[in-house]
Amino acid sequence: QVRLAESGGGLVQAGGSLSLSCTSSGRTVSGYFIGWFRQAPGKEREFVAGINWSGMTYYADSVKGRCTISRDNAKNTVNLQMNSLEPEDTALYYCAPKVGSGRYYDSSEFDYWGQGTQVTVSS
Repeated sequence: QVRLAESGGGLVQAGGSLSLSCTSSGRTVSGYFIGWFRQAPGKEREFVAGINWSGMTYYADSVKGRCTISRDNAKNTVNLQMNSLEPEDTALYYCAPKVGSGRYYDSSEFDYWGQGTQVTVSS
């Protein structure tokens, strides 16, 4: 099975940066599309960014130009570098492998979610 853990969240001022990491400690994720999602209280879980193992990347319009997703197959990790953070980015951030055959931005196509890492951006 795939076991994922997110880390790197924290409290930052608007305009600051954070680097989030998604690490698999179980089955290798080298063959999977990995997505980052976020969820704020009272809101639906939404797609942030994703990457397949050929290096193709996908971003939500809300973070395009401010975030960079990357992979390190040797370390079995996927990272999300976030710059120019805004209060609207405040949420619990999750990563998961895509196990379904549907749309890459649909959270229901993903499974084996980690515990999440909290990102809080103050104005």
